[in-house]
Amino acid sequence: MTDKPIITLENVKKVYDDETVLHDINFELEKGKFYTLLGPSGCGKTTILRLIAGFADATEGIIKINGEKVNDVPANRRKVNTVFQDYALFPHMNVFDNIAFGLTIKKMPKDQVKLKVEEALKMVQLEGYENREISEMSGGQQQRVAIARAIVNEPDVLLLDEPLSALDLKLRTDMQYELRELQQRLGITFVFVTHDQEEALAMSDWIFVMNKGAIVQSGTPVDIYDEPINRFVADFIGESNIVPGTMVGDYKVSFVGKEFECSDAGITPGEKVEIVIRPEDLELTTVENGKLVVNIDTQLFRGVHYEIIGYDKDGNEWMIHSTKRAEIGRDVGLHFGPQDIHVMRLGESEEEFDARLESYEE
Repeated sequence: MTDKPIITLENVKKVYDDETVLHDINFELEKGKFYTLLGPSGCGKTTILRLIAGFADATEGIIKINGEKVNDVPANRRKVNTVFQDYALFPHMNVFDNIAFGLTIKKMPKDQVKLKVEEALKMVQLEGYENREISEMSGGQQQRVAIARAIVNEPDVLLLDEPLSALDLKLRTDMQYELRELQQRLGITFVFVTHDQEEALAMSDWIFVMNKGAIVQSGTPVDIYDEPINRFVADFIGESNIVPGTMVGDYKVSFVGKEFECSDAGITPGEKVEIVIRPEDLELTTVENGKLVVNIDTQLFRGVHYEIIGYDKDGNEWMIHSTKRAEIGRDVGLHFGPQDIHVMRLGESEEEFDARLESYEE
């Protein structure tokens, strides 16, 4: 990392009423990137946001912003701003006054306030809405007002706590594009909290997958999707077929009673492992040409593909995403390549996982 990290958490722990909600959190965030904290409800992702913002205090550990320890710095003196899930707009104020609120509190001259609010409105594509009442705004427009109110203060970091969760599907998708484009244009570090894995994959430069108060795995969206570290990540990030297997040797693994070439190495021969194959990596073919044979049980049309469920002779369930229809009750073959097989070790730490990947990628 060439530049000083903009946000650093060192061995951060948080305890509420004798319950540990964050365990030994460590990460460094670079300036100008889009980071996502992803995980199920109660995993601790919003708590991390609150610690960075100064709305809660860490029980243990150090929090730094731009290299300076901020554990004892109050929220209003940290160069971060938060966009909340419910936007927290003032209903009795119009759009201009909502955005200008923080600048007015700082007693900034009125001409400068006007200029900054106009710039912020332009950035979120709400020019001309200055006098609109909040009650007259759509959900997407209210979200943009909340973002404008945050960026008008020129924060180094923008924290976003599930800001898209209240929107309908189409507007949510539109706002994903808008948020990503806005972040790239502003060059501000975004820290985004969500439980929606598709949202995280679509928007992020880097994802931290969390579970039970800990960071389970971190990496680019492609890394996380293609190389999940364990069953939790594989299941949480997209659909997965997971079956038990045994490592035969470097680049060779056994599962469902057969040996297959794979892309993994550095695992002890004979070690019990778990195998992940994504549904979109399974190709329907004839029984004769299939590496596996399954009997088709159910089929649903999902718009861009059919979601097909089949079972092999051992009773393992296989989900297939295909543009081809299958016939329920018929046997079909499944084809896949070595690169489509991902091998997960049982109980492997992220450090061990990363070291193993580096060793066989060299």
